[in-house]
Amino acid sequence: MALNLFGHKKKDEKTVTELPVSAIVPNRFQPRKVFQEDAIKELAATIKDHGLLQPIIVREYERDHYEIIAGERRFRAVTSQLHWDKIPAIVTAMADDESAAMAIVENLQRAELSPVEEARAYADLMKSNAMTQENLARRIGKSQSFVANKLRLLKLSLPVQTAIMNGVISERHGRELLKLTDESEQAAVLERIATDGLTVKDTARLVQGIINPESLIEPEPEQELPKQEAEPAVKPAPKPKKKVQKRRAMTHDTRIALNTIKQSLKLVKESGMKVKEREEDDEDVVRIIIEIPKK
Repeated sequence: MALNLFGHKKKDEKTVTELPVSAIVPNRFQPRKVFQEDAIKELAATIKDHGLLQPIIVREYERDHYEIIAGERRFRAVTSQLHWDKIPAIVTAMADDESAAMAIVENLQRAELSPVEEARAYADLMKSNAMTQENLARRIGKSQSFVANKLRLLKLSLPVQTAIMNGVISERHGRELLKLTDESEQAAVLERIATDGLTVKDTARLVQGIINPESLIEPEPEQELPKQEAEPAVKPAPKPKKKVQKRRAMTHDTRIALNTIKQSLKLVKESGMKVKEREEDDEDVVRIIIEIPKK
């Protein structure tokens, strides 16, 4: 007898039988949502040359109707590419929660899940089995912090999650984007990463600039005071003083406001829109004039 992830006993059935592919459906709890077509074609070519070395595992959810527990990529390869009528399979008895757990573990062991797919699988498994993060971590042999960090990826906007699943950006890029709570800001940074090929370090710098625009201000170089020359014996007559208009120094809040506006304009320009702006500095105000084309 063997134990599944949840401690229930099930039959250790290893008999291989050929089942009609028309009687088999994918696993409803399959955590993997993205199947690369090129990878399926390569797998099909390998199966064509060497045969199916490992049968798929299915469960009979009703008489003569089966659901895949493990081996959906193999099933897709032989049905969509090789057009087999039958496929070798091991039929086993398994409940819904066991099927969901097995699908996750199989994909994790084969490293076939993207970080977001893995996070969604954890969330579904916790919900369907009323499990805590700690319980789930113990079942799959991971730490509680590992599970928690994966689940945090689900706080990202859907476009960012999709980009991670499709390999457009990495999980580390996604973790930097988690620092932005506004979805439009996440979308703008995502576009920059994809367009300009930003590294994780570049992304972190860009995100920090959005969160704290003042961090982008470079300190002005200190000016050296002129050396004091020796006073002449006879002092020349003082020159008449020119009236100089004094400008008030900017406050901390004013500098933050200006840099926030400039950073927003920078993102708008990088999106492809031709925006013109000019800045006027009067005694009491700083005036920013923005011209945005209607077409």
